Amino acid sequence: MKLCRFNAGRLGIVDGATVIDVTPALDLLPKAGYPLPRHDLFIEHLAEVRARAQELAPTGPRYPLDTVSLLSPVANPGKIMAAPVNYAKHLEEAREQAEIHHNNRIEEIRRVGLFLKATSSLAGASEGVSIAHPGRRNDHEAELVVVIGKRVRNLSRDTAMASVAGYCSGLDMTTRGPEERSLRKSIDTYAVLGPWLVTADELTDPHEIDFSLTVNGELRQRANTRDLVIGIVDLLVFAASFYTLEPGDILFTGTPEGVGPVVPGDVIVTDFGGIGRMTVAVHGPRS
Repeated sequence: MKLCRFNAGRLGIVDGATVIDVTPALDLLPKAGYPLPRHDLFIEHLAEVRARAQELAPTGPRYPLDTVSLLSPVANPGKIMAAPVNYAKHLEEAREQAEIHHNNRIEEIRRVGLFLKATSSLAGASEGVSIAHPGRRNDHEAELVVVIGKRVRNLSRDTAMASVAGYCSGLDMTTRGPEERSLRKSIDTYAVLGPWLVTADELTDPHEIDFSLTVNGELRQRANTRDLVIGIVDLLVFAASFYTLEPGDILFTGTPEGVGPVVPGDVIVTDFGGIGRMTVAVHGPRS
């Protein structure tokens, strides 16, 4: 199933070029009081909400997909994890191009591990990217995103995939410069997630996904997740050896070669097999 959040926080089932409004299914979620949970309640109760959404779908209002505003499919991730230089050819280009490495030492992922992005950097496809430092190079990085479905710690390779709720396409945007990676990648709107959540039972082989990214129609990135240096299973095992993974946590799995700059006025389009196309406009600085 493809589930989206749209307009003013409504819940929809994506059916081809149509969104079916099944927002009343969210009434099943428990009411939270302070202190609020540090995980996403929708993802925690995905199975129940999904079953109710299927019941509502035959009579739910329908809207053309191109008329709705798509929000991040996950509203409240406890943490956003990301895998740096997780494609070999991207490691090569990062080491070769001064515009990318800025005299930072670019180590391979097995040495440096994961990094975290601020949850305040999260944005949906229709929100777009707002370039905060237009005088610096700001790059696109297309990535498959894994959404954690349950609370887990110290996973094994045999149990890792059972922790996954679903998948999204993502843009791990970055401002180039000498500062630490998490700072430059945690700018508001620099973690674009969407266009919807594809549940794990529908996208059954995330290890063999073709994907691409274009800017203004120009092909910049094309790869397959089979080329990941550290695959999805081992990324999950590695992450869970350091963190307790919670429902709604997000894992950006890495970007391939072809990263490049974008400027206000550009339009980025990602296309992931089994997920779909995500269109993201690039804007100037926020006021």
